[in-house]
Amino acid sequence: MRNITSPTRFAALAAGAAAVLLALAACSTTGGGGYSAPASSSPSTSTSSGASAAGATALKTGSTTLGTVVVDGKGLTAYVFDKDTAGSGMSVCSGQCATQWPAIEAGSDHPTVQGVTGTVGTITGVNGKKQVTLDGHPLYTYAGDSSAGDVTGQGFGGIWWVVAPDGTKITSSSSTPTSGSGYTK
Repeated sequence: MRNITSPTRFAALAAGAAAVLLALAACSTTGGGGYSAPASSSPSTSTSSGASAAGATALKTGSTTLGTVVVDGKGLTAYVFDKDTAGSGMSVCSGQCATQWPAIEAGSDHPTVQGVTGTVGTITGVNGKKQVTLDGHPLYTYAGDSSAGDVTGQGFGGIWWVVAPDGTKITSSSSTPTSGSGYTK
């Protein structure tokens, strides 16, 4: 019979507890009002999800379990961050936050969009590049989303939300939202 309190089992439990503590700590703000996302056990391969060429589409719409949402030029879901202030002209997501939530970037002040009806603009992002905004909110993708249609960042920490084409954030987690429900300005 195997001993459940073996050093290997204890190490696995301690590692799991540490991961939970990191995730809880990541839900708080850091000194400058920035957000610290949880540490990832595997390195992120995404450094930027935005369009890098001036003529490339920065935003379009895509289909997810949450309905039709805004996506970047590569089809990855766009998110807004509750700690950002709409119209402030800045993002507060920096450091580890920016690694886990890469800014959607544009190659020009006037990003190309398809199907997005909200007001699209740009700000200077934390990395000095042009970050796309929708109704004044800076937009991001999530490193945990690996393909078009993924919405794994939805509701993360109660502060990250998918965006509808008209610029409203979707706060529902329902896979079949009814028209008008789950959206707040």
